Amino acid sequence: MTRIALVVSDVDGTLLTKDKVLTERAAKAARELREAGIAFTITSSRPAIGMGFLIAPLQIDLPVGPFNGSSIVSPEMRPLEQSLIPADAAERSVDLLHQRGIDIWLFTADAWLTRNPDGDYVPNEQRAIRADPTIIGDFAPYLSSACKIVGASRDFDLLARCEAEMRELLGSEATAVRSQSYYLDITPPGRNKGTFVTAMARRLGIALDQVATIGDMHNDVAMFEVSGLSIAMGNASDDVKSKARRVTTSNQDEGFANAMEMILAENAQG
Repeated sequence: MTRIALVVSDVDGTLLTKDKVLTERAAKAARELREAGIAFTITSSRPAIGMGFLIAPLQIDLPVGPFNGSSIVSPEMRPLEQSLIPADAAERSVDLLHQRGIDIWLFTADAWLTRNPDGDYVPNEQRAIRADPTIIGDFAPYLSSACKIVGASRDFDLLARCEAEMRELLGSEATAVRSQSYYLDITPPGRNKGTFVTAMARRLGIALDQVATIGDMHNDVAMFEVSGLSIAMGNASDDVKSKARRVTTSNQDEGFANAMEMILAENAQG
């Protein structure tokens, strides 16, 4: 096996438990990667404001990839590269979600905007990203500065159907993919977790086959496709697992730590 020089991890459903907790064993495993000379960073559908609390416990010194990797942000949360959804595509995304009765969130580089403070998943997002939404009456003034638009719904089948509709509606103008069974993310075109992984490998001057990626959702498949070693979480769907080279245990059973310990052991064997 090619020695791993960089690990890129998803956050929710992978690095964190279902209660959004970073376990001590997971944090220790990430730190041990650094001690072994293996670079480590994270990419997530989260906004940058929801990733900063992980930097210190994981000792991350590389850029991170919020908004499904469509932006690149320094460990100090300073934007290095930022892509936006074209305003017309953002408007059509919002219109379709509204027509389907799906709760809508819009994220700019530094704000979370919603028209509905009582949406089903607002408390979940507040707990996850450790920030509160800004309540607005109209998305129109913000469509030209949208880093991500989210449709949130308890009707998982509706959201899956809307994902297909959104992809047909937007074509190559934006990316539409579910980051959770209850979240449909619309992000800038041509950028995803795979392009983030490629950018990090280029930054470090290493080949992509020296990169390991780990995740649990459909938006993680883009990074599975470009990395030498791809690992799906035990809590991933069978479809996502089929896209990875290996499967670890679930995020409730230290799947991230188990996978990192496997990488460390195999690297040590040469």
